[in-house]
Amino acid sequence: MQATAYTYDAGTRSGQVLLDDGTPVPFDAAAFDAGGLRLLRPGQRVRVETEGEGEARRITLVTLHTF
Repeated sequence: MQATAYTYDAGTRSGQVLLDDGTPVPFDAAAFDAGGLRLLRPGQRVRVETEGEGEARRITLVTLHTF
């Protein structure tokens, strides 16, 4: 699934993405580390993998979106 980086805290390696429908979804350091990224800037397009549904949905991977 694609999203847009919304916030990112380099100290905690966590933040939020906005799904294409505008829904903010938080991610933790484990999801950030799984993608192998070093930095994330707000506005960057990313690819995310999730698990769960509704309020229990969580991001398990954040990486850069490539075509």
